[in-house]
Amino acid sequence: MTVRYTSLILNEIPKAPIYDLEANIVNEITLPAVFGLPIRIDLIRRAVHSALTARIQPKGRDPLAGKRRCGESWGIGHGLARVPRLDNGRAVLAPNVVGGRRQFAPSPLRKIHEEINRKEMRLALMSAIAALANKYFVSKRCRISLDKLKSIPLIIIDDFENLTRTREVKNVLMKLGVWEEVLFAKERTRIRAGKGKMRGRRYITPKSLLIIVSSTKSAVINAIRNLPGIDYATPQTLNILTLAPGGQPGRLALITVKALNSISEMYKVEKP
Repeated sequence: MTVRYTSLILNEIPKAPIYDLEANIVNEITLPAVFGLPIRIDLIRRAVHSALTARIQPKGRDPLAGKRRCGESWGIGHGLARVPRLDNGRAVLAPNVVGGRRQFAPSPLRKIHEEINRKEMRLALMSAIAALANKYFVSKRCRISLDKLKSIPLIIIDDFENLTRTREVKNVLMKLGVWEEVLFAKERTRIRAGKGKMRGRRYITPKSLLIIVSSTKSAVINAIRNLPGIDYATPQTLNILTLAPGGQPGRLALITVKALNSISEMYKVEKP
């Protein structure tokens, strides 16, 4: 699908060096045109809101809950409240009695999901991809100094996808100068406040690196899935919650060359 945003694209698409596993520059590549799109914060936050509300399961009460008793008020002169009662004097139906209906009960018909247009979501996704190459937005999320990095996002050769040991991935990240980001996520991992700690959400871990590989069958996925704060994705599984957690774009990303080519094919943008 080609998107026509010729008036919005920057005149100069950024370039990035390609690193090998020893952090040596072996080539240089021009990033896909999608990285030149302007970053629409309003669209990104709207898309994040839509994605978060889509996860919420609707809930409600039975419409007849508390209304299955036939009672009527006895009227005045009995020294009792004028609420519906059974023949034995038990109050029913009213919200303030035992077994009565609930006042203003939640309804399963309530609209929870904030819907968004398909093309609007796609533009928000492309805008979040463009933020991966914007130093201003990356510096707001990243805890390390970007002066140490020659370019963002970091582009690495496809041999990175063949790594099978976490130790090997750690060595590559240390040579690239981004291992401190993972260490920060480890140090800031903490126990959640509140009842969520009893419901399978005991720990909070900050987001660190985003690693984009070409396939979900890449061997490196098993090596990185236990590193704190690191998310992995493919060009086919990229979503707005991965690219811009909390509605704030600009994650520090590591992309393989093959995955970058797939992004270029999937998100085509006409150049001016």
